[in-house]
Amino acid sequence: MGINRAIERLSVAFALAFVLLGARALWVQVIAGPQIAANPHNPRRLLQDRFRGDILARDGTVLAHTTPQGREYPLGKALAQAVGYDSARYGTSGLEHAFDRELTAQPPSVDPLSQLLALLSGPRTQRSARGSDVITTIEPATQLALYAALSAYPRAAGVALDPRSGEVLALASVPSFDPATVGGEFPSLVANAASPLLNRAIDGLYPPGSTFKIFTACAALDSGVVAPSDTFADYGALPVGSFVVHDNEGEATGVQDLAGAFALSSNVDFAQIAQRLGVDRWFEYADRFGFDRSMRFTLPSTLDHLPTKASVSPSILAQLAFGQADLAVTPLRMALVTATVASGGVEPQPSLVRGVRDPAGRVVRAAREQLAEPISSETADQVRFLMVATVERGTGTAAALPAVQVAGKTGTATNPAGRSHAWFVAFAPAATPRVAVAIVVENAGYGGVVAAPIARRVLEVALQHVTS
Repeated sequence: MGINRAIERLSVAFALAFVLLGARALWVQVIAGPQIAANPHNPRRLLQDRFRGDILARDGTVLAHTTPQGREYPLGKALAQAVGYDSARYGTSGLEHAFDRELTAQPPSVDPLSQLLALLSGPRTQRSARGSDVITTIEPATQLALYAALSAYPRAAGVALDPRSGEVLALASVPSFDPATVGGEFPSLVANAASPLLNRAIDGLYPPGSTFKIFTACAALDSGVVAPSDTFADYGALPVGSFVVHDNEGEATGVQDLAGAFALSSNVDFAQIAQRLGVDRWFEYADRFGFDRSMRFTLPSTLDHLPTKASVSPSILAQLAFGQADLAVTPLRMALVTATVASGGVEPQPSLVRGVRDPAGRVVRAAREQLAEPISSETADQVRFLMVATVERGTGTAAALPAVQVAGKTGTATNPAGRSHAWFVAFAPAATPRVAVAIVVENAGYGGVVAAPIARRVLEVALQHVTS
């Protein structure tokens, strides 16, 4: 009797064990299956990657596709950080990561009910469907021109976008890397002190220097504390609290109206404008422009760094007026500030993707949105005039194009760790803008000498290819 009871208990234990194993297998294959399949480190992805979708430029140019030899990137280093990489060992980055689910080849059905029916029907030999294609906003000629111009320097970044829609036409960062060889070079890329994996265009934080005078002028004009006809006196230095404001190389611009102060980039004049503006209004307009808030960009981007309101003394406010003190922004942020003026006071939401095309050819297009309307159209027109004056007779003449009116602003951002960063932002044509750009070159000196010619080249190429 005792033996029979022991056998019964053992049988029940085995039965329960089989039930638990079956339940576990069912859970893994049906409930957790889709999530496990989507994990970039799942070894089964090697089979699916043969059918991974393409990443395309706006004109259909292939930016990433799969061949029997592996994933290939025809633009190579020129677009590496934005397109990203797809590595069996190191996972994904950039658009390859942001749209991994869409690009990855999917089994015929991934919902739990279909998975259960497939499990009950027994093994089947049916290959995965091809992944979807991601159609980006990138304009290839502009991208190549931007990367080529930036590559003349050790570390630099730039953005070109359409101010009417927020579509990013080009996004480049140097130094860069070859996404096709990440598998063999990843450890050395990570160890490289120049940070080639870093997308400086959306993750690099820099003091914006005098390009930030665009923001200061917008806030002062829009709030009514300054009029275009107001005059300012710059005799080379201005004590504000414990800080003495001065211009580059001891320059003095004398008495100028707002257009002259802006075109000649007088720090002394803009320190005076900041005192009229005041701390409260400065932060009000920083909030209107969305500083220190997400831009809801296609790729994760670093937030701006602003000082706390309580820490801003009169001397700090004076420095903020020309983009110094405890202030750091990305090139993408300055491109958006520039685009806001170009688009009549409307700040567009930046986007790197136009849509996703499924294997059946159906395209789901990304919605065009705006982030804010921080200034009036009248203010935007007034600042547009200031930016035109900068290129025609001020510090930005190196950005002028022979047959197109360009609106721009230089910046030479003081860098405590070394030589100044060179900035230039611009849009063109000034009256009917189709392209806005932001360029920064690390430790390179004057923006008007170094960054302005890069912006000029990018505008020149982009205007040949972007019409609508």
